[in-house]
Formats: sequence, structure tokens, C-alpha cells
Amino acid sequence: MSTVVISLKDRLKQIDSSPWFQWSVIAVIILSALLIGAKTHDLPEPVIQLLSFADNAVTVFFLVEIIIRFLATADKKAFFKSGWNIFDTIIVIGSLVPDGGSGVLLARLLRVFRVLRLVSMVPELRLLINALIKAIPRMGYIALLMFVIFYIYAAIGSIIFHEINEELWGDVSISLLTLFRVATFEDWTDVMYETMAVHPLSWIFYLSFIFLTAFIFLNMMVGTILDVMNEEHEQHRAKQHGETAQGAEPASRAQIESLQNELAEIKALLANSQLANKPTKLE
Repeated sequence: MSTVVISLKDRLKQIDSSPWFQWSVIAVIILSALLIGAKTHDLPEPVIQLLSFADNAVTVFFLVEIIIRFLATADKKAFFKSGWNIFDTIIVIGSLVPDGGSGVLLARLLRVFRVLRLVSMVPELRLLINALIKAIPRMGYIALLMFVIFYIYAAIGSIIFHEINEELWGDVSISLLTLFRVATFEDWTDVMYETMAVHPLSWIFYLSFIFLTAFIFLNMMVGTILDVMNEEHEQHRAKQHGETAQGAEPASRAQIESLQNELAEIKALLANSQLANKPTKLE
């Protein structure tokens, strides 16, 4: 019985690690995304029923796939130590919510999130997401400094320009939204020319703000993300080299065993040679 279980686990592990299985999962994820998009159109009833059947088939496929991955893992606890495995399991279990009744909105939303499984299946996308998550704490300090600059400029703009346009500079909160519009270059020149008609030197206010936010802080954000991405790529390469070296370990052991056998044969030949050359006692 144990032999059958071990052979089944090995077979499931081969299926899980096979390229065709991985590409099949990616293809089904893309199909799931297309089904979600197709359901948003006004289609005939037979087509809607066909799409619902295909959606249920996709749900069953994902359930079987996650079961195969779980059973193929030697250490079941280690399976849930991976954040991506937990994410996939939650998405798959959430997809089992019936698409009807009071939970129809929840079911549709959970099925939409199945598209995110494409991130967990593609290693390059996982690297990008991991880098983004690790960069968030570093970007937090930059974002805090940006908020301080935004708040200072918003207070100045509210004090100086509130009489020009109450809708844009009425208070600090509205001024923050106006400055966000300026930082994203959404018709910011209209805002600047309106204040320049009353305060000709107000262009200094806008250009200095854009220089700080759009150029300096944005480049700091990009630089932080690039640094973390480089670290992630280095760790990924080191992990791949480690796995390659570990994969070559059985061959090295075989070579060592072969050398040990050859040494044993040489020692046996030397021992026989010494016994043959040993002088016999004269009678």
C-alpha cells in the first residue's frame, strides 16, 4: 500500500512539474479571463448557458490542479508556507461560491480575481510582485516626504490663491486635489495662468512644485523599485545556481563511490602483491 502511495505521489509530482501542465494552467487562466469579459456583453441565452458551463469547468479544473499541487508536495505544511500557494488556494476556494442568489456579486468578484493566478504561475511576474511588495516600506518614507511637500504647497496655495478660485484653492483639502492635478499634468497650465493673471510670479510656485514631485520624488520611487528588483533578480539567480548545484550532487556522489571502489581494488592488488613477494621460511 505504501509503495502505491509513493508511486502516486511521484506521478503527481511529475505532472505538477511538467511544462505541459504549467502551460495548460496558464491557458485555462487566460480562458477564464476571456469568459469573464464575455459575460459583460449582452449575449443570447444559449451563449450565456454555454459560458456558464465553461466557467464551471474552469472552476473544476482549478480545483483539481490545486489538489494535484498539494498532494505532490512532500511536506504538506511547507505548501502553506508559500504565500503564492495560500493565494491560489483562497482564489480556488472562493470560486466554489455558487453564482446565484444573494452571493451572486461575491461570486462574480471572486471569479474575477482568478485572473490574478496568472501572476503566481509566471515566475517573472512573481519577481515583479515580490519586488513591488518589498519596495513598499522603502517607498513609504518617500511618500511621507511627498505628503509633507504636498501639504506645505497646499497650505500656501490656499492662503494666496483662495480669493482667485474657491473651487480650486478654497481650503487645504481642495488644494491638495488641485496640486495632485498639477502633479499629473492634467491641464495644469490653465490653473497656473489663472493665478498668474493676479500674481505674475506665481509660476515659481507651480514649477518648483512640479520639479520636486514629478521629477525628484518620482525618480526616487523608480530608483527604489529598480534597486529592489535587482536584489530580487540576484536572489533568484543565486537560488537557481544553488538548485543546479544541488541537482548535480548525486552525480558527484556516484563519482566518489566509483573512486572508492577503484581505491579498494588497488589496495586489494597491493595486498596480494605483498603476500606473493613475502619470502617463505626455509626448511
